[in-house]
Parts: sequence; structure tokens; C-alpha cells
Amino acid sequence: MSSEASKASEPSKASESSESSESSGFSEASGFSEAPGRRVRSSRGETGPARGETRSSRGAVGSSRGPAGDDREVRPGRAAGDAPGRRTGGETAAEPDRRPDDAPYRRSDDRYERDRYERDLRDDDLRDDDRRGRGRPSRETYERDRWDDDRYEPARRSDDRYDRDRRDDDRYYRDPRSEGADVEGAHYGPPIAPPGPPGPSGPPRRRRFRRFRLAAWIALVLAAVVVGVSIAWVSGPPTEAELREKAGLLNKDRLLIGVKEDTPGIALRKPGETGFAGFDIDIAYMIAGDLGFRPDQVDFLSIETEDRARMQARDTDGAFVKVDLVVATFSVTPERRADPSVGFSTPYLYTEQSVVTRSDYPDDNVASLGQLEGKRVCSLGTSTSLAELKKAIKTDPIAELLISKCVDRLADGLAANRAADAVTTDAALLAGFVAEPERKLRHHDIALEKTEMWAVNAGSNGALRTLVDLALYRSYADPDNKRWEEAYEKHIRPLLAANPGVDVAQARQPCALPPDVRRWPWERTLPVQDCPSAP
Repeated sequence: MSSEASKASEPSKASESSESSESSGFSEASGFSEAPGRRVRSSRGETGPARGETRSSRGAVGSSRGPAGDDREVRPGRAAGDAPGRRTGGETAAEPDRRPDDAPYRRSDDRYERDRYERDLRDDDLRDDDRRGRGRPSRETYERDRWDDDRYEPARRSDDRYDRDRRDDDRYYRDPRSEGADVEGAHYGPPIAPPGPPGPSGPPRRRRFRRFRLAAWIALVLAAVVVGVSIAWVSGPPTEAELREKAGLLNKDRLLIGVKEDTPGIALRKPGETGFAGFDIDIAYMIAGDLGFRPDQVDFLSIETEDRARMQARDTDGAFVKVDLVVATFSVTPERRADPSVGFSTPYLYTEQSVVTRSDYPDDNVASLGQLEGKRVCSLGTSTSLAELKKAIKTDPIAELLISKCVDRLADGLAANRAADAVTTDAALLAGFVAEPERKLRHHDIALEKTEMWAVNAGSNGALRTLVDLALYRSYADPDNKRWEEAYEKHIRPLLAANPGVDVAQARQPCALPPDVRRWPWERTLPVQDCPSAP
């Protein structure tokens, strides 16, 4: 028995020695050495012994039979029934790990190659069984193998792509230490995961085309917007700076304004003084400030009623001077608008026509101009009040150039030819005289429906007229701009107590529409209101 056992053990020892020699020779040829049971890469895409070498080694060593009735081949160094990959018997001696220094970078590759190698061995076992007529494998084995095939099928499909990417990466991750070694497929870089299927975004060329098309559309839209804004900016209305240049204000040091000089509360220059005071004076200062002139750069010149359309005022020497603006209780009428030498701005004050008599006038209540029939009535020449008076009475009225001269006629009473029984003109002009107690005058409301609208005359200078409209619009629309209200409270409201029952002037600035001036959207901070009653 002992001799037979020793004889039986000799072939197994011989097979083990042959396997160890083949394994060592394989490692020497590849340039690397590994522990038993671990695959070694010898060349590009080759790991471990090839299939032919596996079969030849089996054929050379022979086969061992398992238990009785079991003809399955048992690999050398493994007993029948042992699980593949588990070492047998008393092999407890630890073998040195002869893995190369770059093993941490090859673990992922080794695991992948080892799984494929074990799968190939399992496939070889099944084919060998079929070749020897051992019968088909059991259903359990078949199902397990099919599950393994399904499990590794994605990896098998990506072998070609994986090898191609790894070959490209080797050009960048090749270790200089392998320059002299015959290891073509060695990879010393970080682990490379097999590439996945292409994303849903399509090929790179199509994505680049889509990006280019999107960029082209964006550029086209921006170009259209820029062109549209440029055309609108060039062909649109002028800016405020352009209006000042067209109006001739850029090189102008002083602004000349024609005003009245004999109306208390509106525009008055006291004898011996050079300065003016009144509501019209404050409005003129407000407009001049928006035009870029300081109060000390504004010169006020006295102007008479018939000279307002021609814009001819008189200086201190009595000479006629062409003024830039006329702010002199100039009422807007259709006939005056038709005059090419008159350029009215938007109105800055609403008032009405009224009548003033002496306090001892027999008729305590003059309610219409018709009640003055047969009376001596004085008014301003070329004024709207004189035209209405001529329509109401047949008696020829007395016309004067200054309203103060009409009031003086009224005070003289029955003195010769200078006497007048009544004076008619705008209520805002007469209220200041009535407020003087020494004159002893009475103010009558004649209830005319017509509203007198005072406006600024800029003449034929259209750019200057637009700038005046812009100043009045800012005063009306800006809630923080209180200059108009301050002028009213200072000069007109104190006159109301002495003129009961008469609408001297409306306490609110007339509505003003924004002029046609080009401004950016962020410059349009003032509200735009509808002015149905604006002329």
C-alpha cells in the first residue's frame, strides 16, 4: 500500500513541479513575477497562460479522477470537489508578494483581467466536458454560467473601446522604468474606468453646430436691437443739450427777459429802484435757472403791451432792445398763435377778466360788461380785454399802454379829460391795485366764461420755446419742485383778502405735457398726465 501510494503521489508532484516551472518561466518572460493564483501580463492584451497553453499543460500532466463514477478532470494541485481558486491541503506557507512597485495603479486592471481569465477557464471546462461526451452541464450550472455571462456582457462589449482608450492613455502615463522592459500594455497611471455609452447630446460635431447656431441667432438679435436703437436715436427728437445749442445759449453770458413794471403783485419796479418783484419775476427766474443761468445773469427790461409780440423792450436809457423771452402777462389767443413772430409756451397761469371801479360807484354790483354802456371805461391797448369790451358796449373805450395809467384815470374822478368810470382787464393785474387801501377801489366779477391763459413768448426760436416748456413741465410734474407754488403763495395769495368774490388766479399751476425731448428711459422719472384742457 505504501509503495502504491508513493507511486501515485509521484505524478502529482511531477505535475506540481511542471506547473511551477511553467509559471516561473511565464513570469520571467513577461518581466514581472506574481504570487501563485495571480495573473501576470506578458504582452498587449495577454494575461496568464493562453487557452492553448492551458490545454497542453493539462494534457501533459494528465488527469486525475474523482470519486467512483465521476470522470470529471481534476486540475493538478486540487482535489476533486474543491472550489476553483481555493488552495488545497496543507499549503500554508506564505509566499512573498512579488508584485511590481506600480501595483497600486494596476489593481483595477488586474481585477478586470483576472475575472475574464477565470471566465475563460470556466468556458474551457464546459467545452472539454462536451468534447469528451460527458453530457450537458446541470441546469444549476447552466443558469449560473448564464448569469455570469449576463453580468460580464457589458464589460465584454466594451473590451475594444477600453483597449483603445488604454492604448491612448499609455502614451501619457507610461512609466520610464518600463522603457527597457518588453511590456507593451503596461499602464502606470491611475485606474481607467471603461467608457460608457455616448450621451444623449449627440456627437461633438453636432453639439458644436448647435452652439454656433445659437450664438449666431443671439448676435443677430443684438445687432438688430443696436441698429434699431441707433436709428431711433439719430432720427428721434433732439436732446436737451442739442436744444440749448440750437437755441444759441451755449455761448451766451446773459439772458434778457421783457416784463411789466407797473403791476403790483405781478411785476413791479418801484421808482428809484432797478430791481423787479412779483409773480412773473419769480417765474422768469425759474425758467432761466433751468436754461442754465444764475439769477445774477438775468436782465429784466420793461416792455409795453403792444411790443410783446415783437419782443422789443426798453433799457434804462429808453432804447429798444431785442429780448430773448417775454414774461409779461401775455394771454394766448388763436390770432396771436397765427403770428409767426410769436412762439407761445405752455401756459403758466390761469385768470379771468374783471372790472374795477371806485368804491363810491353808484352800482354796487357790476356783473357784466354791458352794464358799462355809456360809461368811460379804460383798458390796455391791443389786449384781449379791450376786444371783449368793444363787443359789449358801443361807447369807444379808452386805451392805454400801461394799466397803471388806467387806474390813475379812475382815481382822478371827474377831473377834465383824464377821468374814467371803470377799468377792465385781467383780474390778476387789477388785484394788486385794489389791495392798496389809499386807492379806495372796488373789484367786480363779471363772470365771463373765457379763461385768460398767460404764457411765455419765445418768438421764432423753436428750440428755446421747447426748453421753456420743459422747465414748466418739470415744475408741474415734479412733486419736489415747489417754485411755482412758492411764487403764488408769496405774491398772489396776499391779494385775495382785498378782492373778495373775485377769482384772481387759480392756485394750481396749469397742466403741462412733456415736450418732445429725447431722453433715455431711466431719465423719464416724472409722471406723464393727460391734460385735456391744455391749449
